[in-house]
Amino acid sequence: MVSNPKIIQTKEGRFEAKTVIIAAGAHAKKLGIPGEKEFLGRGVSYCAVCDGAFYKDKVVAVVGGGNAAVEEAIYLTRFASKVYVVHRRSELRADKILQERAFKNDKIEFVWDAAPREIAGESTVHTLVIESVKDGKTHKLAVDGVFPYIGFVPNIEHVNGQMEQDAGGFIVTDVTMQTSVPGVFAVGDIRTTPLRQVITATSDGAVGAMYALKYLETLHEMPEVV
Repeated sequence: MVSNPKIIQTKEGRFEAKTVIIAAGAHAKKLGIPGEKEFLGRGVSYCAVCDGAFYKDKVVAVVGGGNAAVEEAIYLTRFASKVYVVHRRSELRADKILQERAFKNDKIEFVWDAAPREIAGESTVHTLVIESVKDGKTHKLAVDGVFPYIGFVPNIEHVNGQMEQDAGGFIVTDVTMQTSVPGVFAVGDIRTTPLRQVITATSDGAVGAMYALKYLETLHEMPEVV
């Protein structure tokens, strides 16, 4: 990436370019428990905004204790009759204002010191099996859906370590989407950003494309070195 021109090696071959826009996205961290993969789209979802309306008057569980988990739990109360928030600690990591909103919501019930161990059902999800992190006892929650919100991982393997990244591995950019490497831009969920939604990713793309073009224009203005 630091070369000029930039060299990109893919399965389809070797490509060279004067500028690069990285838009590989990110993926939700998985719980890694039985039933999670099997019930994806049939009761397991990683997007409350996308799928919340399917759970009108039903019971769902959100797994996590950060801002995203609490925000999505609050959002799901628009549709669900009850929302469990399952968290492996005895207190939330979310911002205080979000915690206060959640604690005041009668539809939300917190399940503390508990870790998910299995998602079960038939054609759709019926049960979330949880285990107490204190005494190891298991308990079953009757739910129609499970929404894991334990964080996101950038799809960074192909360029990992070639530019500045934050503690989570996300690429650090400035407001123009420029990375620490001149001529390399990062847009969407792969970069450090406070919100990961389609609308923000497309906005990033527009900004990144514009400034990638401006970068190319500066190259034409540079005198050739003999």
